[in-house]
Amino acid sequence: MTLKVYLSGEIHTDWRDRIIAGAGDLDIEFSGPVTDHDASDDCGVAILGREDDKFWHDHKGAKINAIRTQRGIRQADIVVVRFGDQYRQWNAAFDAGVASALGKSLIILHGPEHQHALKEVDAAALAVAERPEQVVQILRYVLSGALP
Repeated sequence: MTLKVYLSGEIHTDWRDRIIAGAGDLDIEFSGPVTDHDASDDCGVAILGREDDKFWHDHKGAKINAIRTQRGIRQADIVVVRFGDQYRQWNAAFDAGVASALGKSLIILHGPEHQHALKEVDAAALAVAERPEQVVQILRYVLSGALP
């Protein structure tokens, strides 16, 4: 039985690639948001039409992206949410909340510098990892019971 894992959050580093590569021998189907920043920001106006006001431009894109994100989280067995170093990750916090509300197994991924700021988000998770390789080890253990 294939494990479905949704990879959410920060899009500016290679963390997704590291998890996918590390789990290459496992029976896992990965999904996630659109990680092309421009495509994600502009999907609303590209599909529904131009907006002069930046608020409505962003609003259209956020709503369409929410359709994709909520679908992906609903279909997932496990949701991994990465909080990065560069930007405030409000969308990642929202995704963690959705996953938690839907009763999904939630793994949070962030560095030690965010430990205090994300304590409530971490409390909702079943695991909190600092490195993508730890996420791979968790997934391997979930599927096979094998320790690193």
